[in-house]
Amino acid sequence: MAASMNVARRYHIASILSNGKILVTSGYGDSGMLNSAELHDPLANTWTMTANMSIARCYHTAFISSDGKILVTGGFDGRFLKGAELYDPSTTTWTMTASMSIARNYHTASILSNGKILVTGGFGGSDTLHIAELYDPSTNIWAMTANMFTPRAYHTASVLSNGKILVTGGWISNGVFNGAELY
Repeated sequence: MAASMNVARRYHIASILSNGKILVTSGYGDSGMLNSAELHDPLANTWTMTANMSIARCYHTAFISSDGKILVTGGFDGRFLKGAELYDPSTTTWTMTASMSIARNYHTASILSNGKILVTGGFGGSDTLHIAELYDPSTNIWAMTANMFTPRAYHTASVLSNGKILVTGGWISNGVFNGAELY
């Protein structure tokens, strides 16, 4: 049986680090939004609190960049968020990065072959988004890129062996969606 987390939470994200530990970030707890993060060591079956994030959030996305750092983007804290933070496992610290251009939650993040991170879709207010952005970790700059054809949230984005990103399904303004597109 696995040990329990230190903090009860839902709407959080879990990311597997290169050292095999699992980083669990933010979410929603008994008293509201959380900015806490904790690490699970599967070999020792233990949980350890790590540095708190700068912004409490849920419904965010987390992705491992090519240098092993975890990029957390967007989410919700009572309002839609465009802020992003980077977790460095070697120093166990969080650093605020440049913010996305568009606040969003329920979006996806995928790493491209050039090391940039593609963020697609999500909710950004009253409806789903078709807007996509690229984050360059080497310059800490977000840039708008080609929009998706169909605005969507709750979708998946998978990196294919040819380097393209396959975006599938999700929710569009009038219901569940079965469409797919390539980036």
